[in-house]
Amino acid sequence: MAKAFPNAVMVHTPVHASWTNQIEIFFSIVQRKVVAPNDFTHLDQIRDQLRAFEDRYNAAAQPFQWKFATSDLDDLLARLDRHTLDRQEESSAASAT
Repeated sequence: MAKAFPNAVMVHTPVHASWTNQIEIFFSIVQRKVVAPNDFTHLDQIRDQLRAFEDRYNAAAQPFQWKFATSDLDDLLARLDRHTLDRQEESSAASAT
């Protein structure tokens, strides 16, 4: 690989990294908006469609502003705990009757 791509740098990242989800989402969008249905008669058509999509996507792309803070996580976990307790109480009440 180094001979074929001397300016490329191989970086090993954890498979559970959050950016991999973003890549999967992007490929899912490409699959739905460009590749499917696969009624292309020649590979050049696919290449042209992918390049046109890439140009449109890059022109419209906006940086993602992450707004989920630690306090939001604490609130979510507290709601989940309350929900779990409510379910357990409902289940206990139902089995007692």
